[in-house]
Amino acid sequence: MTALPMVRSENVHKSFGRVEVLKGIDLEVSAGEVFCIIGPSGSGKSTFLRCINHLEKIDAGRLWVEDRLVGYREGGGKLHELRESEVAAQRRDIGMVFQRFNLFPHMTATQNVMEAPLRVKGESKAVVRERALTLLDRVGLRDKADVYPAQLSGGQQQRVAIARALAMQPKLMLFDEPTSALDPELVGDVLDVMRQLAEDGMTMIVVTHEMGFAREAGDALVFMDGGVVVEAGTPRALLGNPQHERTKAFLSKVL
Repeated sequence: MTALPMVRSENVHKSFGRVEVLKGIDLEVSAGEVFCIIGPSGSGKSTFLRCINHLEKIDAGRLWVEDRLVGYREGGGKLHELRESEVAAQRRDIGMVFQRFNLFPHMTATQNVMEAPLRVKGESKAVVRERALTLLDRVGLRDKADVYPAQLSGGQQQRVAIARALAMQPKLMLFDEPTSALDPELVGDVLDVMRQLAEDGMTMIVVTHEMGFAREAGDALVFMDGGVVVEAGTPRALLGNPQHERTKAFLSKVL
């Protein structure tokens, strides 16, 4: 028996009005894999990522996390959308880190990390606080435990956001260009945390412009453009010897 993929996408389509943003995405992400997605702005990368936890509803196709359809159940050959409470239950297993950090400004770093397990899972405060401090230590911010977001740099805020996502103990982490809003000198600390997560075996899907990270930490890489997967392969093969002319043109501008 082969293990189920952590994420499987079959012919996923998504439109906003008359604009078709995803035009049939097929891909699989294995458990423990670091799966990187690159491509120009507007290629559908972030939209696809948001479909994985049903922040965007797909218009056609199927998306599974492990063996569960995302956002829907199937019956009589048709898809029926899940209730919001059922969708929320699915999302508990999926951590997401956005371009913008979205921390609660009135809460300390520790309180930000504790909030979701307390409210969503109803875990005990003592257990959650201990986990929060361990996670802040893991992202190199134990000394900032009682500091508010306004007193943190962008890179530090993003590392708190990663700790916050990990506090729910997810089986899958989604990163939507997590370093794109950061000053260049702050990018490295965030990527270091992500590399450590990769080494620890976390399944990660990373939409990124950081080709160095994709090459070093990625297990698989896809290049998206115009709502389709243009080319897929290992990071070293795709970045070092792209086969498709569109991929070559893109990489010639970013590498």
